[in-house]
Amino acid sequence: MSRHKSTSMGAAARAWHRFKSNRRGYISLWILAILFGISLFAEVISNDKPLIVSYQGELYFPLLKNYPETHFGGDFVTETDYLDPFIREQLMTGENWALYPLNPYNFNTINYFARSPNPAAPSDQNFFGTDDRGRDVLARLIYGFRISVIFAFAVTAMIVVLGMMIGAIQGYFGGRIDLVGQRISEIWSSMPKLYLLIILASIFHPSLGLLILLLTVFGWMGMADYVRAEFLKGRNMDYVLSARALGLSNGAIMRRHIMPNAMTPVITFLPFELSGAILALTSLDFLGLGVPPSTPSIGELLAQGKENLDAWWLSLSAFLVLVGLLMLLSFIGEALREAMDTRKG
Repeated sequence: MSRHKSTSMGAAARAWHRFKSNRRGYISLWILAILFGISLFAEVISNDKPLIVSYQGELYFPLLKNYPETHFGGDFVTETDYLDPFIREQLMTGENWALYPLNPYNFNTINYFARSPNPAAPSDQNFFGTDDRGRDVLARLIYGFRISVIFAFAVTAMIVVLGMMIGAIQGYFGGRIDLVGQRISEIWSSMPKLYLLIILASIFHPSLGLLILLLTVFGWMGMADYVRAEFLKGRNMDYVLSARALGLSNGAIMRRHIMPNAMTPVITFLPFELSGAILALTSLDFLGLGVPPSTPSIGELLAQGKENLDAWWLSLSAFLVLVGLLMLLSFIGEALREAMDTRKG
């Protein structure tokens, strides 16, 4: 057992070394990890509420608690609008101070004090401009990037789990189970997935959970085919036949002996599954059938750019973020494919 474990660790180390030797893929992985890590702190980077407020000797934390504007010299007991020039002046007079995020807008913040009509071009107030409702484009890109990546991870994880389970059962047992499974898979894969997604998304109330479920239901076939092929090849190997002769259960043989070898195509195609999920979410959002309207989305920005052709910053910013994200995933996928190729030393 220890020898088998050390051999597996050595193979993993060699695969990691091959991955690192592909500089483009390795750097892309770091860039994606850094960008995603930054987006996880979007509320701290881009928000219309100060991080800390010191007013009349007391500290306030607007990100954690809502304060009425009467706390800061206002006249109403409603929640404080920290972009209001009067409130800003109150927080910056005397010994009072406020620490604002780098981008002082949330994804739903409407800049009522913009100097230009909406959609407003990039300026010192809104670095990437505003959309047709006056919301900051940079804030919506930061939050939309985070939602897209998290959505892609969730969809890919569910597709991998479901595809591996179905493919493993088909490939290991074969016979009628494999025959019936293949016929069901062929019928299911022949359905027009995009049209069905559009129909179902238009019938039910849009939400991220519903979209994750729908994309998983219609996206597991490709992963199952790869895993099935690996199990069909591995079930007749000598070490599998020996394990069966020793009395190991089918579950133990599948989990401990065949599944590790079947992970190669799964790992290789992970970045491309992520890309497909991001493109599906963007397409549905572009058609208005994706996430709810108030949710920040790259596809929704592209749709706004189509409706406002003179507002070039809407389409350009969303296009660059989407293309950059897909390029990073493609480079990582190429590097993983080379890393899993044992023919390369």
